[in-house]
Amino acid sequence: MAESVELPSRLGILPFRNKVLLPGAIIRIRCTSPSSVKLVEQELWQREEKGLIGILPVRDAAESTTAVGPVLSQGVGSDSGERSSRIQVGTSDSQRLDVKNQQEIIHWHTRGVAARALHLSRGVEKPSGRVTYIVVLEGLCRFSVQELSTRGTYYTARISPLEMTKADMEQVEQDPDFITLSRQFKATATELISILEQKQKTGGRTKVLLETVPVHKLADIFVASFEISFEEQLSMLDSVDLKVRLSKATELVDRHLQSIRVAEKITQKVEGQLSKSQKEFLLRQQMRAIKEELGDNDDDEDDVAALERKMQSAGMPSNIWKHAQRELRRLKKMQPQQPGYNSSRVYLELLADLPWQKVTEEHELDLKAAKEHLDSDHYGLHKVKQRIIEYLAVRKLKPDARGPVLCFVGPPGVGKTSLASSIAAALGRKFMRISLGGVKDEADIRGHRRTYIGSMPGRLIDGLKRVAVCNPVMLLDEIDKTGSDVRGDPASALLEVLDPEQNKTFNDHYLNVPFDLSKVVFVATANRVQPIPPALLDRMEVIELPGYTPEEKLKIALRHLIPRVLDQHGLSSEFLQIPEDMVKLVIQRYTREAGVRNLERNLAALARAAAVRVAEQEQAVPLSKDVHQLTSPLLENRLADGGEVEMEVIPMAVNNHELSNTFRIASPLVVDEAMLEKVLGPPRFDDREAAERVATPGVSVGLVWTTFGGEVQFVEATSMVGTGELHLTGQLGDVIKESAQIALTWVRARAADLKLAASDEINILEGRDIHIHFPAGAVPKDGPSAGVTLVTALVSLFSHKRVRADTAMTGEMTLRGLVLPVGGVKDKILAAHRCGITRVILPERNLKDLVEVPAAVLASLEILLAKRMEDVLEQAFEGGCPWRQHSKL
Repeated sequence: MAESVELPSRLGILPFRNKVLLPGAIIRIRCTSPSSVKLVEQELWQREEKGLIGILPVRDAAESTTAVGPVLSQGVGSDSGERSSRIQVGTSDSQRLDVKNQQEIIHWHTRGVAARALHLSRGVEKPSGRVTYIVVLEGLCRFSVQELSTRGTYYTARISPLEMTKADMEQVEQDPDFITLSRQFKATATELISILEQKQKTGGRTKVLLETVPVHKLADIFVASFEISFEEQLSMLDSVDLKVRLSKATELVDRHLQSIRVAEKITQKVEGQLSKSQKEFLLRQQMRAIKEELGDNDDDEDDVAALERKMQSAGMPSNIWKHAQRELRRLKKMQPQQPGYNSSRVYLELLADLPWQKVTEEHELDLKAAKEHLDSDHYGLHKVKQRIIEYLAVRKLKPDARGPVLCFVGPPGVGKTSLASSIAAALGRKFMRISLGGVKDEADIRGHRRTYIGSMPGRLIDGLKRVAVCNPVMLLDEIDKTGSDVRGDPASALLEVLDPEQNKTFNDHYLNVPFDLSKVVFVATANRVQPIPPALLDRMEVIELPGYTPEEKLKIALRHLIPRVLDQHGLSSEFLQIPEDMVKLVIQRYTREAGVRNLERNLAALARAAAVRVAEQEQAVPLSKDVHQLTSPLLENRLADGGEVEMEVIPMAVNNHELSNTFRIASPLVVDEAMLEKVLGPPRFDDREAAERVATPGVSVGLVWTTFGGEVQFVEATSMVGTGELHLTGQLGDVIKESAQIALTWVRARAADLKLAASDEINILEGRDIHIHFPAGAVPKDGPSAGVTLVTALVSLFSHKRVRADTAMTGEMTLRGLVLPVGGVKDKILAAHRCGITRVILPERNLKDLVEVPAAVLASLEILLAKRMEDVLEQAFEGGCPWRQHSKL
């Protein structure tokens, strides 16, 4: 224990930042800075056991600006060659110093503690070679700083001891107040020691301190072992008067004793509430007891109680509410550490979040406004828009009517998804899109069972949770692209969803309770009808969206695409102008599609070229008139205080058009043919393609239907020396191969009638093979509608007569020469119109399908109807069929 020691008049000073070493306390420190290492070397290491240093508390700069107390500010040099300092009381002068001077001020406390080294070890860091010291210090006695100076890299101070003499100490010990304080301190300390020894089960070694150490030193030792604030430590250090010191120490010991008693009380209360089966809940019970002791037992912080209130306000049906209550009671009996706690909690949160009764209030339907909205968003599509208006009219007359599920079928880029969005806008409901493309797992529709790890609800239930209403417009996108594997068939799961008689009690595997989907308005989209299972197709009303005509594409580009593209690229008509004639050229030469997506991409390429020209202009950019001069009070204050501001962000309330107005160019960029070829490259399509392809006999022009709309398909036939075999190429399916075999058989059987052979006994294939090729060999092809095209190509080959270049045809043929109807007539006619074909041969029984073709397209085409194969040949060749009169048919 620290005994009385004689202090020298000057001590080396080691600063302690925000910490105090009291007499009798022991502390272990590591010295690494050059100043502290130098101090330890000269004052402790070299003097060995006689070495003493002074420990002086130092305040942080942030705290020193508010605290009022003794501060040492550095002065000018002295006669001894050391730089001395003088003591100032208060901080008012130092606070007035500027920033640079404040950085040099060290805020010392005026009282410290002399310390000696109980243990000292030296080390060298590798590879830097820096010397460090680990020192165990013991506080001895208090001193007061009279003058502070520097010696080399560390500080020294002229000090005066603050400890009482032996005579003064004997006089104080006779003071009745001191005796009373001593007894009170010892009683409190004895009680604290008893509780600590009982908890730690020590042998009473601590009580020996009370009998052997003077009471005024005991006060410092006890306080040094507590975790108290820096201000309380300084107050204890400044307590030179023994009675004041004992009074503060008694208060701190008593406070520590009370905190231990409160902790014991909480522990006893918790243990009293625990049963044998609840011992694992110790941590949660302690938390509740602590809240009760603090008076902070707020139910709002109880997550389970909050979840229960949320479930009560969810509006669940009675049978589902009973199921939810059972799950909630089960959750309350569980602990967060148990395996099934999180899954049960997530399940109950889903039940509480689902919109069981919450609906979007529909405003009164205005059919005229809905029609104007559809017309503004979509050009053409009159039949489709009329069907949507009829659907809305029924909804207006009978809001709870179970309308059919609309399925928009058409090639990409014709506006299927945006039509569904327009229906939601007309009804005033929320819109939700679920993409079914590539979905092969039934659980994506019905959800996973909760027995699986990582289970989750299906896309329908999850989507309803996100929109938070039970009557949205739900778009089932790409419904024709679902698959099936060992995990189930999503299309079969959709049967219950889209059936109005069954979806009132839709059962999601994860939810495991029925959910009413009858208020949801379902809309589906598809590119083809064929992949959709018949049972699922039966539950939907198919509305076909064919491709657009060039005239419709032109109107769409002028009304919708060009304004949108300019806005997306930060341009306006002042920068870029695309004349109507140039748009026509883009449609004719660079896009042959059913939709308008490629058209929009080409227009975007022109806009990017214009954006480059605008951005590269070299003239100065003036500020827009809409950008006003702004001032910032924060900026003004900082500049007034002489501070530095790195950056001040000033908002500019301008949109893209206003920002574009800051650029000025001499004249707008007008697109011409030269710019089209420069930006978009050489034309990809040519109206003369058909004429060039059929310039030789053996080539005919057919019409086919694909998922991207109608297309023109050339069929090429040629002969060569061989053994009468038929070769087919072009990635053909089984059906089209059979059509080619039927076509060849029919031509061979009618060879003499068609003047392809002198008599019926002559084999036109004798000594030669026939090769039929469908160009674009990388694209798979199949279907029966190429029958008449194959016959025409073979007749042209054998007769050495060319097929008319302005004529295209489609139709299935039988072995007896009948021409049967085919599908996709509207798309095929539009494809012929796009490619510059003026004559189209169709099966006679497809006459009814011409009603769907736009009148403008029909007016520019000559539609030729054929009942038999001879009718096709009559129209396919220039000058008719001269051999028809010899035909036996």
